[in-house]
Amino acid sequence: MARGNSAVTTVANIQFVDNAAIRERRDQYLDVTVDVARILESWQASLYSFEWMLPDGRIKTRDELPENEQPKRDAVEEKIKRNRPLEKPILGIGLLENVEIGSGRATFLTLAATGLETIPVHIPKSNKDEFAPFLS
Repeated sequence: MARGNSAVTTVANIQFVDNAAIRERRDQYLDVTVDVARILESWQASLYSFEWMLPDGRIKTRDELPENEQPKRDAVEEKIKRNRPLEKPILGIGLLENVEIGSGRATFLTLAATGLETIPVHIPKSNKDEFAPFLS
């Protein structure tokens, strides 16, 4: 389980680096490793899940994704194929008390679609307690 403030994490031969969106506020975030299935179950309640997820909870195939989301998935898959580091997604707790995927949604969901069971992410320190059930 990756926790703390490490800049680089490796899972399943995929290297993860800090998300550029938190650089100026690094001290406000924690690095944790989350259980993908538990995150997806919660994220299904998100107002944005319909773009990437089917009503039965499965992640859409590339061809099922909206046209504007397909290049995002392609870019993540290309980075994986070329062994390039991926930015850690940023997760938080939304207004409906479900998990929301902020920056890095395509990264998180593409990796989930490949069967990765745990993914390192950034969460706000203020959400630490709410994320306890989602940690791997």
